[in-house]
Amino acid sequence: MTSSELQYKKMTETPIPKLILSLGLPTTLSMLVTNIYNMADTYFVGRLGTSASGATGIVFGLMAILQACGFMYGQGSGTVVSRRLGAGKKDEASEYATMGFLASLITGILVLVLGLIFVKPLMYLLGSTDTIFPYAKTYAMCILCAAPAMLVSCTYNNILRYEGKATYAMIGLISGGILNIFLDALFIVGLGTGIIGAGIATAISQYVSTFILHIMYRNCESKISRQYFRKDIHIFTKIVKGGFPSMVRQGLGSISVMALNHACKPYEDAAIAAMSIVSRIVNFLFSVGLGVGQGYQPVAGFNYGAKKYSRVRKGFFFTWAFGTALLGLFAITAFFFAEPLVHLFRDDLKVMEIGTVAMRYQCLSLLFLPFSVCNNMMFQSTGKSLQASILSSFRSGLFFIPVILIFPQIWGLFGIQISQAVADVLASVFSIPFTVSYFKNLPPDANS
Repeated sequence: MTSSELQYKKMTETPIPKLILSLGLPTTLSMLVTNIYNMADTYFVGRLGTSASGATGIVFGLMAILQACGFMYGQGSGTVVSRRLGAGKKDEASEYATMGFLASLITGILVLVLGLIFVKPLMYLLGSTDTIFPYAKTYAMCILCAAPAMLVSCTYNNILRYEGKATYAMIGLISGGILNIFLDALFIVGLGTGIIGAGIATAISQYVSTFILHIMYRNCESKISRQYFRKDIHIFTKIVKGGFPSMVRQGLGSISVMALNHACKPYEDAAIAAMSIVSRIVNFLFSVGLGVGQGYQPVAGFNYGAKKYSRVRKGFFFTWAFGTALLGLFAITAFFFAEPLVHLFRDDLKVMEIGTVAMRYQCLSLLFLPFSVCNNMMFQSTGKSLQASILSSFRSGLFFIPVILIFPQIWGLFGIQISQAVADVLASVFSIPFTVSYFKNLPPDANS
């Protein structure tokens, strides 16, 4: 039996719980490590002062922009690759993988050049104050230099996952994450380089991670090669269409960070620093639910392409239940330890007071997230781009942005602290009609 046949058998016959956990565990671990090194930046930079800590919140918006582009090309090409392999069309899968790689590389170079030219207005657009700006500018310039690597890394990572080779993706991401933590400690603590050390550490780790992912990609069924490059606009547009929900989700995430930072400005640097710290901690917890959901993505895409629709349904409900249980355990723990968690990143009484309240409300809302995540992953993986785009816009866009604009006008700082929690609950509730309609219209298996 060939490797392609073995992969087909694995993706279409392995029991759903075992398959999703085998794919989701490496993804979850890699996302946890990725968030750990983001938190490491926040921890080490927090030692430099409240304004420096606030700079990580400003640059987080820039990183969301880069991730928006990277995930659009990575998941856009990955979803098609998965379905093409499920249908036995290996050459077509390689054409989409090659186009996704080139698009991410070219876009990364453009972002690098334009970002360096307009770095000052960009930082103020993202919500920087005058006191935060010097730190944010230095940190952002390093991140911009890593833009090509970050986008290409997203493409490699997602195609590996969609082919059911999440372990290889995990190796690349975890290697970069561990290196980032080591370099943060070396540059900031050991050499006293300040915030530029955090930026250089992140840039170096991104390029190393991308190189390792490039090596891991050689194990894929699809290939990235000049022979598979096609000057076909339809291939590019299909990638963009498939990845648009990710672009919406990550892009609105950047706008949300911008809106949050601007809402915090009247409460000075401490509020920006506090909400930045809370965002990093919650993203770490959220990565558990997102990692399990991403383990479901290749299962949904591959089996949808193979017309084994019952496995798409079974995978959804297992992922939702397992993700809720696991994320719930993390959320309860973080709720009771909210104050020491915030204190870990910044020893500032005002930062701790603001961050603890926000943290506890967001922990309560985390239980609603797995349902939203599963819906988004299912629609995107099975080619339902419009529905996936709408669902992607809920959490960080259609609900969060109005809430963050209105609530502070009514409740002041408390309105800022509860804004993300309210948006998370609304996003989950409004996802229900989409789920019911999808399963109602899902056809029976092709061989039934």
